[in-house]
Order: sequence, then structure tokens, then C-alpha cells
Amino acid sequence: MRQTVKDLTPQLILNIARGSRDVLQRAAEWPAATFHPLRRESIAKLAALKDIHKGERCFIIGNGPSLKNTDISKLRGEYTFGMNRVYLAFEAWGFPTSYLVSVNSLVIEQCAAELLAVPVMKFLSWRSRGSVRSNQYAVISSLPTDYSSLITYLHTSYTGPTFVTDARARLWEGATVTYVCLQLAFHMGFDTAILIGVDHSFATQGKPNTTITSQGDDPNHFSADYFGRGFRWQLPDLDTSEVGYWMAKRAYESAGRKVLDATVGGKLQVFEKVGYEGLFP
Repeated sequence: MRQTVKDLTPQLILNIARGSRDVLQRAAEWPAATFHPLRRESIAKLAALKDIHKGERCFIIGNGPSLKNTDISKLRGEYTFGMNRVYLAFEAWGFPTSYLVSVNSLVIEQCAAELLAVPVMKFLSWRSRGSVRSNQYAVISSLPTDYSSLITYLHTSYTGPTFVTDARARLWEGATVTYVCLQLAFHMGFDTAILIGVDHSFATQGKPNTTITSQGDDPNHFSADYFGRGFRWQLPDLDTSEVGYWMAKRAYESAGRKVLDATVGGKLQVFEKVGYEGLFP
């Protein structure tokens, strides 16, 4: 049935209201996210990373169960982005990822000490700096080396869908840290970004973005302890994630670059599928 302006008016008003709220929220965040010394330092770090990997490839490692069926040893020597609690696998793999990215407030709040102790370059959300700073000094005192210099704060947000090619700006999270990694990889100049472990499916069901507390072993990730008993986390919003993935696909292709999906058995249907083993002739 054809919709008239009268029919669409309530939705139009809602969209305008949401847009206005988004503008006000970003305006309130902007001063600290631009001028605070920690952010100025992070912006300088991001400037130094701009296009440093031009023409190279990277692997963005999701945390899905498919990682258990993926030969991670082949990634030794490759540029890799790990996300959230991927560090739980580092000992078994025998090496860490090149970069570690975490922007979800609940994850950082509960894992700040663990994240701080990982000796790789980390990208964390500016929004969660309080959780990081409250754990930082206790963690530093227990380590042989001060890893605080490895932290780069990103100005990320839940609203205002966009794909940025320069990570010094505000990054939309796209309901998944994978989308943030795609923007970081573009910023660094990678010609090809290859997804693995991005299963794009969850055994746990419910209303997207709802915060729940795990009641037992985690069936949604490569480790039962990933979001194990007692861990608070938010149910996935796969539809919003796909919006972001399509935006990433267009941005990469417009620049003559590409995103490939080598996830074993993954459900995502946005990017070109490739066989993982065939990437290592």
C-alpha cells in the first residue's frame, strides 16, 4: 500500500529527534575527545600510523567458534588484529596478534587489567578511559615493563553511521568491534583485510543490545571462558553490523582495496568468500 506524507510523519519526526540527540551527544563529547592530553597523544600516535602498511594485507581475527577449526599457526609473521578477549588464545597459539582492539564498555570495564597486561599495541575506546585508568597503576606495578605507552584511545560512538578513512576522527562502532578494526586497517593503508573467525551467528538469542549475565560456559566464542559464568555482555545486533559491513565494502572497493572473508563456515554474506588454506601458497 502506498504511504502518504501523513502516514510517514511520525517516523520522520522520530528520525529527526534521533538525529538531533546524536548531534547533541557528539557535541558534548567533542571537547575532551579532541583536546584532552591523552587524546592529543593518541591522535599523534594515529597520525604516525597513517598508511604505514600501504599495499600490504592483514587478518582481522574474530572470536567465533570457527577459530577452533582454523590453523592459526599460518598467521605467524602476518599482520593481525585481535579483538576483546582474544588474548585468552595467545598462549596456545604461541604468539600474540599485532594489534588488539576493544571498544565495548562492558568488556573494558570487566577486563581492563587483563587488557593492560597484554604487551601489544592496543586501541581502546575513549569512552572507557576511566576503567583503564583506574586499573592502570596497579597493573603497571606488577609488570616488568610499563605497557601504558601501548594504549591508543579511539573516539568511538554508537550513533551516526559512517565509515571513516582516518581513525583520528570519530569512529562509528557499527555494533561490532570488527567494524572498528576495518576502519583502523584502512587508516593504516592495508590493501586487503581478511576476516577469519567472524562467524556472524550466535547460539544465545534475544533482543539485540540487551545486557545479560552469562550463566555458564560460553557457546558463542572460541573459548568457554570467553564470556563465561558471571560475565556481563550485550546480545549481538547482527542487522546493524551488516549495515556497517556494507559501508566498509563500499569504502574499500572505492579505494581499489578489498575485504575478503575466509571464516570457516561463517554466515556473513557481505564480503567475497575465499578459502583460508588457499591464502598461504
